[in-house]
Amino acid sequence: MKSRTEILGLLEQNRRRLRQFGVREIGVFGSVIRGEQTSKSDVDVLAEFEKNTFDSYMDLLFYLEELFEADVDLVLKGSIKPLIRENILAETVYVANL
Repeated sequence: MKSRTEILGLLEQNRRRLRQFGVREIGVFGSVIRGEQTSKSDVDVLAEFEKNTFDSYMDLLFYLEELFEADVDLVLKGSIKPLIRENILAETVYVANL
């Protein structure tokens, strides 16, 4: 499992490619950000698209899993349940200048 620094670095290095998927905003939250990830952890990614389509969602999901060499839980910013929304948004570390 890659570290917080490695995962955020990969997102930063691949900003141009992320924009090609129509990503407006992307960040990481969960165990990776808290430094609690294990070899069995997935990477929790929060994203917002210019246009939400099933294809763009799935294309990004597969791309990130290949990039991180790990399972990814891709969450759309607009679909976070109200009960946990505040906690997720507070914990998310976003990639700058996307």
